[in-house]
Amino acid sequence: MQSVHDEPNDDPHDEADEPPMVLVHRLRAITVELDALAGTFARRNGLHPTDLRALICLLDAARADTPATPGLLATRLGLNSAGTTALVDRLERLGHVRRDRDTADRRRVLLSVTPAAVDLGQSFFGPLIAAMLAHAETFDPAELAVVRRFLDGTLALVTE
Repeated sequence: MQSVHDEPNDDPHDEADEPPMVLVHRLRAITVELDALAGTFARRNGLHPTDLRALICLLDAARADTPATPGLLATRLGLNSAGTTALVDRLERLGHVRRDRDTADRRRVLLSVTPAAVDLGQSFFGPLIAAMLAHAETFDPAELAVVRRFLDGTLALVTE
């Protein structure tokens, strides 16, 4: 895929003079490229971009051992009740999400991503993830700690 960032920098101001700004530009470039990649995945699989965000949200909740409810999904995605219901209905119809009653509280519905949806995502994003992990292994633990501190701090700023 052609990157929108393959062109030479025509900015007469040398970014090397402002290292923190270089990081901002790199994050923006990564965001644009990942968004384009996610859009390609969504289009190829008949998904809306919000569908993909919902699946990621549910996978993150599972990884954090957080109960994934429609309410959690609504809050994280900024959706109202009707929009959340339509989203979950669509993902369930496509076979990407399963609804189950909470065994501890039968009034509560828990959402989970199906193994088929995980496999679908892995088939598309798996090679990129593997390459990113291999790249991360070229850093020593101290370097990784700095990268993580920067990314965690940036994420906190963006989510505020």
